[in-house]
Amino acid sequence: MRTTSRGLIAALALTPLLTGCFAQSDGGGEGTAEGTGGRVRVALAVPPVQALSPYSNDATVLSKLSVAEGLTALSKDGTAAPALASSWTRKNPTTWTFELRKATFQDGTAVTAESVVNALDHANSAATKPRVLSDVTLTAKADDADTVTLTTKAADPVLPLRLASPALAILSAKAYAKDGTVSPVGTGTGAFRITRLTGKTKATLDRYDGYWGGKAKAPGIDVTWIADGTARANALRGGDVDIAEWIPTAQAKLLAADTRHEVPSVRTDSLILNTGGGLFTDPSLRAAARESVNGSALVDSVFGGYADPAQGLFGPAVPWAAKDRVPVTGRAKAATTAEVKAKTKGRTLRLASYTNRAELPEAATVLQQQLEKAGFTVKQDVREYTQMEADLLAGKYDALVFSRVTLLDTGDAVAYLASDFMSDGVYNIAGLKDPAVDKAVKAAAEEGGTQERRKKIMQAEAAILRTDAVIPLVHEQAVQGIATDVEGVLLDPRERSLIDVDTHLK
Repeated sequence: MRTTSRGLIAALALTPLLTGCFAQSDGGGEGTAEGTGGRVRVALAVPPVQALSPYSNDATVLSKLSVAEGLTALSKDGTAAPALASSWTRKNPTTWTFELRKATFQDGTAVTAESVVNALDHANSAATKPRVLSDVTLTAKADDADTVTLTTKAADPVLPLRLASPALAILSAKAYAKDGTVSPVGTGTGAFRITRLTGKTKATLDRYDGYWGGKAKAPGIDVTWIADGTARANALRGGDVDIAEWIPTAQAKLLAADTRHEVPSVRTDSLILNTGGGLFTDPSLRAAARESVNGSALVDSVFGGYADPAQGLFGPAVPWAAKDRVPVTGRAKAATTAEVKAKTKGRTLRLASYTNRAELPEAATVLQQQLEKAGFTVKQDVREYTQMEADLLAGKYDALVFSRVTLLDTGDAVAYLASDFMSDGVYNIAGLKDPAVDKAVKAAAEEGGTQERRKKIMQAEAAILRTDAVIPLVHEQAVQGIATDVEGVLLDPRERSLIDVDTHLK
């Protein structure tokens, strides 16, 4: 197989562009580009967890703001498109060769095969391995200055898709410190260069004129992290920002219609149950929770109609899922209300949710009432996500109201299933260790044919749902707030793209 080179920008243009303009902000930078207005001010929802390290959930910020790139990018139709690699060839089931384009890092050094190997080696050896590598062993070797050979321990039919993950961004050697930390400040290859990161509150990005994909129209981007959704909406309404992501559904209809943009999303909100410790090690209690929870009740009451009742782990924005979905069988028998009270006597169900998505705490309150009706005693813990991620992964809660972009990591659903539900998954908040699930996900991972792979993904979905480790609630519709005088914003169902070379103020 060989793919021909196409522009990364075209590959990432997931929807038609929008239009808009504000006066230049005081963010500092290179000045105003001729005919394009000033710096773009953006309000993002989730503050950095690890100083924008690509090995954390911060990775998507690097792709949203066109700071860093991988060897490949994700096209509109979900296939791999060229990025830092201009083309690739599959030599055999476990070996791929990638030809690099001429590009430079933002610190002035050249993108070479050795720099790519260095970046991928660091990702492989990271203390917290990127989710996208949770089910693959990857080895990189430089053949010459512009050619890299990648090998996997087992066949990986979707390796080019995997390499499009924001977590596998290629950064310059300067980014990787001896203590294992990784900094994208001034070390990416994208259209915009981070010049300053102020804790978890602000970042300043300037246009990188050496970008291989062409000179960006905006001179820079000023980023503010605003965790509170209402505050993000108010910042847009008040003219303090030009773009505000993830507008809460309660605020969406308060925005002017021409600044409100609905986006079909591959995001599914679920109730994750901790099977590794606490109350929900008991399958009958998990089944009781599943029978008591009604996600449809959240669609209008919490999401204001900007959601669909859950069909499974994958919703309408994954168009092939419904066709290949299989019935869930073999679930445990649910404990009765009396049995729930007896089994949980003196024990409290610790229910977590986070404030970065305004709907989740509201959903948690509704779910608490539903669970209490089933006989559980529930106590909520609601905080900002970055304050609770470590506790979630350590299994310190019984349940989590969780919002997950199911095709975020690779555009291929297997990576999500592997990281979140396999026994050795690096993002297995449910603590699930189920041989049947591991077998089903592995079978999907090994399948190279697109149609057969999708069928096996849906078989794996059924295997996961059988355990009641996850109870899908709703499939969200994202709402992005964009001022009327902003042009060139990307509306991405996968939430990996937002700003590129064409985004600017008039």
